[in-house]
Amino acid sequence: MKNKHLSFDDRLTIERGLSKNLSFKAIGNTINKDCTTVAKEIKNHIQYKNTGAVGRPFFDCIHRHNCEFKERGTKCNIKNCNHYQKETCVKLSKPPYVCNGCKNKSNCTLSKKIYSAEYAYKEYKDILVNSRQGINFTKEEIQNLNDILVPLIKEQKQSIHHACINNKNKIMCSEREIYNLVDIGALEVKNIDLPRKVRYRQTPKRKTYYKIDKKCLEGRKYDDYLIYISNNPDINLVEMDTVEGIKGGKVLLTIHFVNCSFMLAFIREHNDAQSVIDIFNMIEEQIGTEVFKILFPVILTDNGSEFSNPVEIEINNDTGEIRTQIFYCEPGRSDQKGSCEVNHEMIRRVLPKHSSFDNLTQEDINLLMSHINSYKRKKLNDCSPLQLFNLMYGNNIANNLGIKEIDPNNIDLSVDLLKK
Repeated sequence: MKNKHLSFDDRLTIERGLSKNLSFKAIGNTINKDCTTVAKEIKNHIQYKNTGAVGRPFFDCIHRHNCEFKERGTKCNIKNCNHYQKETCVKLSKPPYVCNGCKNKSNCTLSKKIYSAEYAYKEYKDILVNSRQGINFTKEEIQNLNDILVPLIKEQKQSIHHACINNKNKIMCSEREIYNLVDIGALEVKNIDLPRKVRYRQTPKRKTYYKIDKKCLEGRKYDDYLIYISNNPDINLVEMDTVEGIKGGKVLLTIHFVNCSFMLAFIREHNDAQSVIDIFNMIEEQIGTEVFKILFPVILTDNGSEFSNPVEIEINNDTGEIRTQIFYCEPGRSDQKGSCEVNHEMIRRVLPKHSSFDNLTQEDINLLMSHINSYKRKKLNDCSPLQLFNLMYGNNIANNLGIKEIDPNNIDLSVDLLKK
């Protein structure tokens, strides 16, 4: 039986064929695939590299050969040049779309498009895994299920089986799918609302991360992030994460400003995507859209399911305006947002692991973060994160978000802070 998917060997053959400047048809005949399959494979897995030539750094300004705007004897500074115009190689707009077999590649200082079998196969595997995760329901379908099931199960104490068999023309999915939706918290019905289920001790299962938007990583991977910041080197970076208390209890959303080590934290009832979206909407409402864009030009976070609806964070639903850009670390690579993790150590001094956050309010969290942000750091030249944040953005923003200056001699980072 002919395999519809390309193997790693097929991709290696494509890479070698491109290096030899073979046509798509010739490459397709070698791997027994149509030439359009080869073309789609190459265009879908292009790797962008901002690399220069031998002895020459990356430089893609259209005026680089005979610049009329730089002073004699000085080097071009793209960052501060008002006349900079990006040049893209015209050959990349037509087959083979990549630079693999280009004779001028070793002398070219423009941005390059490369097809790599290893990179393409890794992307293919990631897409394959993500396509088998998540929930295949729209928001409207979830709301319809809530409208039907919440009164029957939570109020009238019916079982899922009873509700499904008597409403099979309205509930257009299986009982198993309903249980799965309950398990991942997609419905307003919870496991605690199912009396028979909570009696049984569940068999431990491998943790699965369900994504609301299964395509959320497209264009937002860590490699995309590196390209983005290389093209915008002066941009302010923000890192986002979750700090958990006890299993199933309240959690914290932490927002860390890398340039000054300033961190915000917000208490959430559940570790779900909607609570994250609500917090960013609240921040924008308090500080205004223009200030929001200045504070949050780009956000780096991990692959937690609570961050798997990036569009709702990136775009203002009322105006349709793009307000930020989300990127994701590689799985298991918390070190890629290491400065955020360092600040979490200070939170854990007051709220140790496995301690409950259920009795905490946002006022408690604001007090905690006021103490942490007032704590002076050697790496900040003995300034506090709050002092630097206020210096960069003004005194009103932190104050509006509930962060106050604490006298240095009164700073308390012990477990007793929130017990006073």
